[in-house]
Amino acid sequence: MGALALASLCCAIQRGSLPLTVRRLAVSARARARAVAATSRAGDVASVSYSLKPDMASRAFKYGGNAEMLVDSLPFDIGDVQFVVGAGGYLPGLHSTVAKMNAGEKMEGVSIDAGAGEYREEGKVTVPAEQAPQGLKAGMSVMLSLGGGRQAQATVTELTEEICALDTNHPLAGVRMLMDVELKEVKAASAFEVATFAGGCFWGLELAYQREPGVVGTAVGYTQGSVESPTYEAVCSGSTGHTEAVQVIFDPAVVTYERLCKLLVERLENNIYLLNQVGNDRGTQYRHGIYTESDAQEATARAVLAAVSEHKSLGPVQTEVVSASKFWHAEDYHQQYLQKGGQSAKKEAVEKIRCYG
Repeated sequence: MGALALASLCCAIQRGSLPLTVRRLAVSARARARAVAATSRAGDVASVSYSLKPDMASRAFKYGGNAEMLVDSLPFDIGDVQFVVGAGGYLPGLHSTVAKMNAGEKMEGVSIDAGAGEYREEGKVTVPAEQAPQGLKAGMSVMLSLGGGRQAQATVTELTEEICALDTNHPLAGVRMLMDVELKEVKAASAFEVATFAGGCFWGLELAYQREPGVVGTAVGYTQGSVESPTYEAVCSGSTGHTEAVQVIFDPAVVTYERLCKLLVERLENNIYLLNQVGNDRGTQYRHGIYTESDAQEATARAVLAAVSEHKSLGPVQTEVVSASKFWHAEDYHQQYLQKGGQSAKKEAVEKIRCYG
């Protein structure tokens, strides 16, 4: 429980935003020529320049003069960015807009959902004041237990001697953004390289790679197992042979494979010496490893691990280096999980990664 600072509001990246009809800017003849074979499609890597501002015709008006701070609260980069179309990490409205554009094309005034969906009046609840913890004040946030182990964050909107009014809607629910966007370039994903790493629970490791310059896409999933189409529950049982992993799509002109391997070492810390364990997570499903796509990747991975000294009491490095097998994408709710919970995925962000939402 703590003060709900407006500057720290973060959007939950969700699906389903539908951009309104907007005015398309004229594309120059040269841009049209470039765009003939450069239509953006899901799975391509798009280089985009975009800006956002609150759409005051939406629920953003509730924030009045503070509405501009909503943009600063978003947990991803704004400006010149590069990403895999349709693979998350940014507002769904940006993905769906770019997916209909050609290279060199610009659009202005696209109204897109801020990522938290529609505002639900039924999300407002009132409880007797005596149920409120001591010290609670209007504007603070609390976690509500919903049963079955589920929780929801709520904002205290009113507190009197009789009642405590709560709003379980996300602070950005019902808020829309006006977006100006230019699709500068489209490249096939095959122009980039793939790397796969395991480092315990995949949530925190994915966020670390999201923050790395040169990484254009990430996904969490399951690899090195023997069961087809594994589920999270099956993998967690330790019976499928899979380990939780992160697949990274990166531009080798910006970030080297060696750097990505070293980032895994940094994240593991002394866990690198533990077999089938990272922190409190134990079992083969949490083993750490580097799963290589080529002989060159294998040589680099082995060299990075060989540079890690043996621990005086814990012994040698236990991180495995194995040729990559099929990577199965985890369920949608796991993808960019910590970013959806509000932690920054901006490039070179330095805030401590908390391995929970």
